[in-house]
Amino acid sequence: MQNRFVFLDRDGVINRDSPDYIKHWGEFEFLPDSAKAVRKLTEKGFSIILVTNQSGIGRGIIAPENLEDMHRRMREELREKGGEIQDIFFCPHRPDENCACRKPAPGLIRQAQKKYGIRLSDTWMIGDSAKDIECAINAGCGHHVLVQTGNGTDAEKILAEKGIRPAYVEKNLLAAAERIISLF
Repeated sequence: MQNRFVFLDRDGVINRDSPDYIKHWGEFEFLPDSAKAVRKLTEKGFSIILVTNQSGIGRGIIAPENLEDMHRRMREELREKGGEIQDIFFCPHRPDENCACRKPAPGLIRQAQKKYGIRLSDTWMIGDSAKDIECAINAGCGHHVLVQTGNGTDAEKILAEKGIRPAYVEKNLLAAAERIISLF
């Protein structure tokens, strides 16, 4: 049986988002129950891959070594609580660079697909923004869940204006994880 993969956005899904960017570990704050959600998915055999836009790097707001440190510490804390992030793919580019990896473009997911031989029609994407859901659709992910943490409430309106309806809308990452688990 092929591994089951869940793609997760970071800011607004795992940790609190900020309009000023999360620039270093001291600003990183897990959302309630997000570590529990990662643990539950891990325990049920899902491989979790983080896909995140981090334009703060391209804007000169976030030092690359600070992002690396945040991701290392985040993974360590999740591991201590029984969860595992298998890999992290991030886009460092500014929106005006029009790269292929900045969500809603599918580049980050396609990088993961190539690295792990993932059949995208069997995957899940959980995010809090319209860009996350559009990325899932653009990449060919089989399922997507919009969470109402972070930008989720605004994202529902943006998606509706575009005629896009998320497969599921859940209040947070834990509810999304429980939804996914209930379907297997």
